[in-house]
Amino acid sequence: MIPLVLTGLAWPAVGHADRYRTTQHDFGGVGLLQTPTARMAPEGAFSFNANRTSPYSRYSISVQPLPWLETNIRYIAITNRDYSASSTGQSLKDKAIDAKFRLWEESYWLPQVALGFRDMGGTGLFSSEFLVANKRFYDLDLSLGVAWGYIGNRGDVSNPLADLGLRDEQRAGSTGEVGGEFNTSAFFSGPVGVFGGVEYQTPWDRLRLKAEVEGNDYKSEPQRNNQDQDSPLNLAAVFRLSEGIDLTAGWERGNTAMFGISFSTNLKTGSHPPKVLDPAPEPKHELPAGVTASQVDWQDVSNRLRDNAGFAVEEIAVKDREVIVTGNQTTYREEAKGLGRAARVLDNSLGEGTYDWYTLVNKPRGMETSESSIRPDRLHALEENRLTLEQMRRTTVNAMPSVVSKDVVHREPLDRFDAGISLGYNQNVGGPDDFILYQLLARASGEYRFSRNAWVDGSVGVDLLNNFDRFEYDAPSKLPRVRTNIREYLTTSDVVLERLQYTQTQRMGSDLFVMGYAGLLESMFGGVGGEVLLRPHGSDWAVGVDANWVKKRGFRQDFSFQDYSVWTGHMTGYLQTDFYNVLARGSVGRYLAGDYGATLELSRRFNNGITIGAWATKTDVPSEDFGEGSFDKGIYFTFPFDAFFARSSTSHGTIAWNPLTRDGGARLARYHQLYDMTESRNTDRFNEGFERILE
Repeated sequence: MIPLVLTGLAWPAVGHADRYRTTQHDFGGVGLLQTPTARMAPEGAFSFNANRTSPYSRYSISVQPLPWLETNIRYIAITNRDYSASSTGQSLKDKAIDAKFRLWEESYWLPQVALGFRDMGGTGLFSSEFLVANKRFYDLDLSLGVAWGYIGNRGDVSNPLADLGLRDEQRAGSTGEVGGEFNTSAFFSGPVGVFGGVEYQTPWDRLRLKAEVEGNDYKSEPQRNNQDQDSPLNLAAVFRLSEGIDLTAGWERGNTAMFGISFSTNLKTGSHPPKVLDPAPEPKHELPAGVTASQVDWQDVSNRLRDNAGFAVEEIAVKDREVIVTGNQTTYREEAKGLGRAARVLDNSLGEGTYDWYTLVNKPRGMETSESSIRPDRLHALEENRLTLEQMRRTTVNAMPSVVSKDVVHREPLDRFDAGISLGYNQNVGGPDDFILYQLLARASGEYRFSRNAWVDGSVGVDLLNNFDRFEYDAPSKLPRVRTNIREYLTTSDVVLERLQYTQTQRMGSDLFVMGYAGLLESMFGGVGGEVLLRPHGSDWAVGVDANWVKKRGFRQDFSFQDYSVWTGHMTGYLQTDFYNVLARGSVGRYLAGDYGATLELSRRFNNGITIGAWATKTDVPSEDFGEGSFDKGIYFTFPFDAFFARSSTSHGTIAWNPLTRDGGARLARYHQLYDMTESRNTDRFNEGFERILE
């Protein structure tokens, strides 16, 4: 507590723009306490929330992927109910997904209105639908809404949809122990409750006050866990401890205290730390004109392109008055940034007026994917403010690699071996043995290259810290155990060979890419497979097919195998839309348990490199055979490493939330994907980062 007190002595004032910021409610999402409001957090907002109102402990993540869409995932620990009859000391956990849609924004006369769905994809224990409006009057923000289900359990008025015969007068119960289905037949059924409240921004910017009248009377709580309610009026105060941290204390049901904390940031606008460890762009040197290729130290040029421009050179060639450098960008996420730096390196080596064009050919994993060409005289004009950035972009070429005759002046020998050490993390959340089971690994990775198109790579993990010794629950499964043996894989050995794979790639024609691979492909399966991808340069679409024969690995994750094998593979379509830069992926095929079905994945990438995504898989496995959750689904966040460090990097990490580990809909976790390898074919990505060409 001492560091908090010392920090408080120097608290800065909160800006005026922050006075009308949004705050989270008990269930996660923008709202008051028990009730939501029509307000939306800023686009890209991310919030982790935890609060306690006996007998419920709630943990939620709220994300605003689109300006008009709020999404939440949530765990509720019902602390006076056991997870199951056989569990010891573990309270019942309910998992849920929510969504709220803004129907229209507030205007001078009209309020903001939103439609929402709580617990729409879980067990339905706390499911509810609501329509709510908000109007702000200076520092007062008023909300008023109607709700079906949990939020409106008091049933203040009859259901108009039931009066019209469109919905039942009584609401169906939860979706049962399996859960996970969208119980649409229950939506907007049953009685209707009225709720509303006010949020007041006090003159002290750090303090907000909340008051609400909720529409639930707590007489129909899940698990027959009814609670006494002395009053429907709930009160709370929200205190902003520091930027991104809110503390909440309240009094609910007229008899119960509530305490909560929220941590928030913005995935869209969050700034990256200054890259103080990056080398500065080369300053321009005055060199005599007319330097010929034979006078240039091309090895020195290659070294500087690697060290300053982040471009690992394969070869350098000249054609007439053009210099063509083939290689791969290894440092800067923004291709234009590396292009601008490379142009300065070439300028300093070749002098002014010798060449009219500098071209970088991207060739990741030995496959030519795109090329970018820049005129050095135009770059000089941009630096001297004689040219605008938009004019510069129009004269910079980003196109499909061309086949031309050229004179190679330098070839860089292949760097055959790489190795590194990192940390790894595995987890299982919300099970009967413990709420969070975790494992922290030390990971040693290595790669040996036979050629630029062929290599062997793998990783070894060493267990550092875990609590999987508490993992005793084996989820019942009517399918081959392709994923639910996770406990055995994580606890049998302290040193594991996570993967060891030979891979070979090739570009076939202008737009077709192929890849073959064999080995220990992931922690649970090894085998052989291949992928073919059709991806036209600059196109918004791509189509790929992968086919694999795999065999289940031994629990020790060495070179041993078990007696289970399967053919698995998918046809996948990719569509990069103009709708908030959303990428849609749709796959159909056969999964690891031999089931057939389809996966839909939607993701949005912000300009800073952070990606939010979600997937859902439905196969021919019936819900009762799949088990709890009914079908496979989850969300993930991908973060570029340079969002956290003072050095630029093209690497990234992914954090995924998958509510349950089940055997149905399980896909092979392939480490290399052709779509990711050919990302430089996306011209929109090049344009997004073009503003950094002078950095």
